[in-house]
Amino acid sequence: MSIIGFLGLGAMGQRMASNLLAAGHELYVWNRTPERCTLLLEQGAKQCLSPRQAAENADIIIAMLCDDEASKEVWLNEKNGALAGIRRTCVAIECSTLSLDWCLQLAASSKEKGVEFLCAPVVGSRPQAESHQLIHLVGGEEKTLAKVREILSVSACAIHHTGHAGSAMVMKLAVNGLFGIQVAAVAEILGLLNKTGMTTELVISLLNELPITSPALKGISALIEAKKFAPLFPVDLLEKDFGYLEKLANSQQVEIPAALVAKRIYQKAKNCGYGKENITSVVKLYV
Repeated sequence: MSIIGFLGLGAMGQRMASNLLAAGHELYVWNRTPERCTLLLEQGAKQCLSPRQAAENADIIIAMLCDDEASKEVWLNEKNGALAGIRRTCVAIECSTLSLDWCLQLAASSKEKGVEFLCAPVVGSRPQAESHQLIHLVGGEEKTLAKVREILSVSACAIHHTGHAGSAMVMKLAVNGLFGIQVAAVAEILGLLNKTGMTTELVISLLNELPITSPALKGISALIEAKKFAPLFPVDLLEKDFGYLEKLANSQQVEIPAALVAKRIYQKAKNCGYGKENITSVVKLYV
């Protein structure tokens, strides 16, 4: 069994860390808000006072954080950051959804420390984390992935190696962008058809019988029909991801008009007070 440091115990991190404990691994945990560690401590984890302390104890260090700023502070803080205390034999794994620029910078900073690094963002949300059905997109050296594949498999049903470190983040931003565009589209179509007299229940029932509706969209439609807006994937986070996708497109001098329209829709939802709710709440703009 491995000694693992886990940084960031939000909705996803909490579940992934719990899975690692259940699999028998020794876990050192850190979270900016210490009380988030309580449940994991009851399960046998050991609490650390800083990311650096967690890294000093670990064979593998995993981070699951909300954005670039949080990731930079956790990894690169000169006094308490994980890279300040990491051992050369440790593998650093960043599972957060971040910008490409920061992912590449973190990969370079890890290399300077002589540490193997993987960018391994996940596809899936809280239910998938609980049922060990996440999908890891992994960028970095294949030999490094081979060392930690068993660890990543604890919460995942599939692991896809995408190439260099940045490739995994590019793919994750593309996945979230495509998903977000679909959700925004079905929300506005529901609003339009409601105005013609068709009910949400009827529209969703018909759409789910047609090949145009993806499996992911069927799941979202069920939540919309049930008026469930609990934050499985909050609007705030998706809006953030669209910002990173726009930054990526600008760096490549590529136009992404559909994604930018979707970004504005989620910004509107956020401004309307739905930021902490699930992305299904975008339907409230139309229905």
